[in-house]
Amino acid sequence: MFFNINSNKMFFYFILFFSSLISISSNSWLGCWIGLEINLLSFIPLISHYKNLLSSEAALKYFLTQAIASINFLFTILIKMILLKNFEINNLISIMINSSMLMKMGSTPFHFWFPNIIEGLSWFNCFILMTWQKISPMILLSYYMNNNFLMMIMIFNVIIGILGGINQTSLRKLMAFSSINNLGWMLAALLISENLWLFYLLLYSFLISILCFTFNLMNIYFINQLFIINMNPLIKISLLINFLSLGGLPPFLGFFPKWIIINFLIINKFFIISFIFILMSLIMLFLYIRIIYSSITFNYFKIKWFKFHLKNKSMMFINMFSMISLLGMMISTFFFL
Repeated sequence: MFFNINSNKMFFYFILFFSSLISISSNSWLGCWIGLEINLLSFIPLISHYKNLLSSEAALKYFLTQAIASINFLFTILIKMILLKNFEINNLISIMINSSMLMKMGSTPFHFWFPNIIEGLSWFNCFILMTWQKISPMILLSYYMNNNFLMMIMIFNVIIGILGGINQTSLRKLMAFSSINNLGWMLAALLISENLWLFYLLLYSFLISILCFTFNLMNIYFINQLFIINMNPLIKISLLINFLSLGGLPPFLGFFPKWIIINFLIINKFFIISFIFILMSLIMLFLYIRIIYSSITFNYFKIKWFKFHLKNKSMMFINMFSMISLLGMMISTFFFL
């Protein structure tokens, strides 16, 4: 199973879902803070497990980093309420609020906790941390943005996502740095339009969900497992398609939102930023291709008792969504820019 259906777990998933809605729909900063705190306290029981030391350590690290970010956020909004009675955007206050939100979502330069925590999680919890847990901080960020500060941060995100992923052997850490890289694109989308950000997040969540589901089914956590396991060639092809789509190669679905963002950046004459984004996207594609190329070509090392079988339903699910990912640009022709 992708996740264990347990009454306690389902209760915490329910709170996790609604706490994000509380922070998004709140009409005061204090209400946003309360929503974020409930979200933190509901996610910790989901990731901690008494039999797994790595997940317990991850839960503790997650609690500490999120608590520091929450203290910073609360301190800033209290200063804003006490000292600044007006609604004018103050430069320092906006940077402090933005920094606490960036720390909550694992953006640079507060990203050091993110890959370490993901290393101790199951694939389903990785998926939640990389997608759902970014929604409420992102929306709160859009309420009080410091544009110049965020432009600098999004460039750092794109670059550090690449630098961190170069020498990784763990797939979870690679996905974490890929998430940091995509966070740079999401911040760019947020600066352009909230609708574009939502579109990018939905497509990113779709692609990450396929990869996490596939790795969970095959119980794969490290790159060298892809070489050893005697996999069905169809699964290798679907992994190739989804990795290339996540990297943003033109015929695939993942290219479409990146194309729109680059289009807006060039129209608004941000040529250097768009050049950095395109260059880093190419290097990220190289990292993905390196994994898949090795797993496809290393066919000579076949262990008979290590044969891997997937159920027909799982195979159908993976192949169907891979086809959506492959034929995504056909859908994009219906949209006019």
